[in-house]
Amino acid sequence: VQLQASGGGLVQAGGSLRLSCAASGITFVNYGMAWFRQAPGKEREFVAAIKWSGGYTDYADSVKDRFSIARDNAKNTAYLQISPLKPEDSAVYFCAAAYATWGRYAKYDVWGQGTQVTVSS
Repeated sequence: VQLQASGGGLVQAGGSLRLSCAASGITFVNYGMAWFRQAPGKEREFVAAIKWSGGYTDYADSVKDRFSIARDNAKNTAYLQISPLKPEDSAVYFCAAAYATWGRYAKYDVWGQGTQVTVSS
C-alpha cells in the first residue's frame, strides 16, 4: 500500500502548482482522498478532501478560493491545484486515503511521504 506525492517545488508568489498523489496497493475507488500540509513549527492541518466518486469536495476555509482537489479513478491518482500561491502556503504537503469515508474529520489510515512546496515572495 503506497501513496506517492509529487509536484512540489520552489515557486514565486502568484504562481501555480499541481500536486499529484499516485496510489498503489489499494482499490482507489473505495477511498476518500485528502491533502494535509505542515509548515515548520506548526501542526499538520487539513487542506482539502474529495469523496471516492469525486462528486463532493471539502476545503479548509483558508484555501477554498485558491485550491482545487480532483481525482482520476482510472489513473489511481488524486490532485491538488494551487493558484495563486502565497508565501504562507509553504509547507510539506501530504496526501492521505481513508477507506469508505472522506472529509476533514475522517480517519486517514494511509499516508504519502509528502512533497515540499516553497513559495518565495
